[in-house]
Amino acid sequence: MSWAVETPAGLKKPRLMAVTELPGSQLVRGLAAFRELAGEKDWPPLVWSGEHGYHFCLDLDALEEWEQQWADVKFTQISRVITGVLAPHAKLFPKSRWVKCVVAQMNAVQSALDMIARPQIQ
Repeated sequence: MSWAVETPAGLKKPRLMAVTELPGSQLVRGLAAFRELAGEKDWPPLVWSGEHGYHFCLDLDALEEWEQQWADVKFTQISRVITGVLAPHAKLFPKSRWVKCVVAQMNAVQSALDMIARPQIQ
């Protein structure tokens, strides 16, 4: 099967919502499920970019850039969970084995995401 970089039609979220008649929350869940299906079927990755909207991507540089941006977003989210929830939890319950384990694991995830998002700095 041959894949063009711009398939499927490079639609952006508002247009996809109109075409599918789905609310944004259902569209996002549907796109996530479609990504999983694409992986199972050995289709190219479905990614989003400001220039092309949602599209199958076969470009190595574009995929790596998308993955780095994704990792940066997740890094920020994990950082905020650590500082906004886990750190206060650990201060309230310093002897909790649970919070110590969660903090250690989330710090490891945060570190890995930072290395993915910023490989040139390491």
